[in-house]
Amino acid sequence: MDNVCHTLVGAALGEAGLKRTTRFGTAALMIASNLPDVDVLVFATDTPSVAFRRGWTHGIAAQLLLPVLFAGVLWLVGRRRARDGSPPLHAGWLLAISYLGVCVHVWLDYLNTYGVRLLSPVDWRWFYGDAVFIIDPWLWLVLGAGVWLARRRSTQMPSRVALVTATCYIAVMLIAARSARGIVEEGWTRDHGAPPQAVMVGPRPLAFTRDVIIDAGSHYESGTFTWPSSVALSPERIPKNDDRPEVAVAREAANVRGFLVWSRFPFWQLEPADGGTRVTVADARFMGRGGLFTASTIVTPGQVINRGGAPRPGRGARRAWREESMPPWSPPAGRGPP
Repeated sequence: MDNVCHTLVGAALGEAGLKRTTRFGTAALMIASNLPDVDVLVFATDTPSVAFRRGWTHGIAAQLLLPVLFAGVLWLVGRRRARDGSPPLHAGWLLAISYLGVCVHVWLDYLNTYGVRLLSPVDWRWFYGDAVFIIDPWLWLVLGAGVWLARRRSTQMPSRVALVTATCYIAVMLIAARSARGIVEEGWTRDHGAPPQAVMVGPRPLAFTRDVIIDAGSHYESGTFTWPSSVALSPERIPKNDDRPEVAVAREAANVRGFLVWSRFPFWQLEPADGGTRVTVADARFMGRGGLFTASTIVTPGQVINRGGAPRPGRGARRAWREESMPPWSPPAGRGPP
């Protein structure tokens, strides 16, 4: 989820009563609720950013260690700057609310289509909730209203009600996401005699219609799902082009390798360029957004010839290749649900 939502969750937890457990209670909750996103610092480096995001700082190791480090820093700051009349500093509560903030952050990030590697570094697979859009104004409204009313009236109840309402909303969205996916898969299997290789039925902002992406083998099909069970697929297919020899060469470029670590529905575009062919890989989840959600490289005729012109295997072998080629900062094991 976006950082406004994470911050509001931390504030709501504080106003629900947790801010009174220890000095720095509210600050600890709001910062801890954003702490795993420290990995945004990767944007200032040459590391392929989308490959690093939601990995090391969102997995098991981070969920165990980040709260301890953060609570320790707050404890040291509080001890050095103790003032007469200030609320007591409680190490146990600082640690508990730090764990709460970090774990809730990771759970919220699981809910959308971007994905999160919940088990890293033990297992690098991606998990996708496909339930809530990454920026959800309904959550902003409910949580923001709860925090505002709680502070204005000096009572915990509005914030508690907001947290319960947000939790129920998320539960309904998770159930709806699972149901919609089942309907799409069942319809495809009935019409084509075999289940699709992969399916995404993802949320849209402020809408009950959901985006559909279906992996049909050599291409993707996209469309919309509308309740109660209407699936409308576009006649335009998205060819993968993953069997081209130029693509086989492009896969070895560092930026492309990093992109493929993160990509869920990759497809390739080839166009003439000075000295050869520009090969660009994009993800069908984020078509048309460019920039961060694509990677490209120039492939020369000599590179194709030296490689023997042999095409890479299709999607069936792509995941195995992803494991072989994951960079050192993202160890191999990334088999995630597509």
